[in-house]
Amino acid sequence: MLLLIDLDNTLIDRAAAFKAWARTRFGDTEVPWLVEQDRDGYRPKDELAPVIAARYHLEPAEVLVELRAGMVDQLAPDPLVAAALTSCAAAGFVPVVVTNGTVAQQEAKLRRTGLDRLVAGWTISEGAGVRKPDRRIFELAAASVGRHLDEGGWMVGDHAEYDIGGGAAAGLRTGWVSRGQSWPESLDYRPAVTAIDCVGVLAALG
Repeated sequence: MLLLIDLDNTLIDRAAAFKAWARTRFGDTEVPWLVEQDRDGYRPKDELAPVIAARYHLEPAEVLVELRAGMVDQLAPDPLVAAALTSCAAAGFVPVVVTNGTVAQQEAKLRRTGLDRLVAGWTISEGAGVRKPDRRIFELAAASVGRHLDEGGWMVGDHAEYDIGGGAAAGLRTGWVSRGQSWPESLDYRPAVTAIDCVGVLAALG
């Protein structure tokens, strides 16, 4: 069965990596401000870079290079995620990463964490020419492993609209990585499975 999975804050802890970078680069006291400005990674980097540069009297281009590097050096393999993916593959799931971002940055994260060896493939928005929650990126991800959305499957991720809304609209069952947050009441759809982290969601798939 097809298993599409988000990357940032699902298979990897992007938030922790950003905090580690912020702490190392600017000190503990600056971490809350930087996290707020980052908006959990969803603020465009070319918009965030000059804001950070202005606060610390840096060159925006220099900051942009660091942000685009994706804090890859702060990432580490997670043996629990690796075990969960291995179990899913053994159960007949075909895991494919579906992520928004640049090809260079996201592929570097996959290789740094060893996830590139644990999934059947990946589809990245820059390379695909389309971003989540557009149905087309899910179609491309399925096709990359010889599958079709009409065969069914799952989409697992942390973003309520991009991952869960997009996956549901594509006809997939969905698993939400809540990260301890409550489901947005403004949304009229719900995930089939919810757990605090990716490992919990994957363990609950049926």
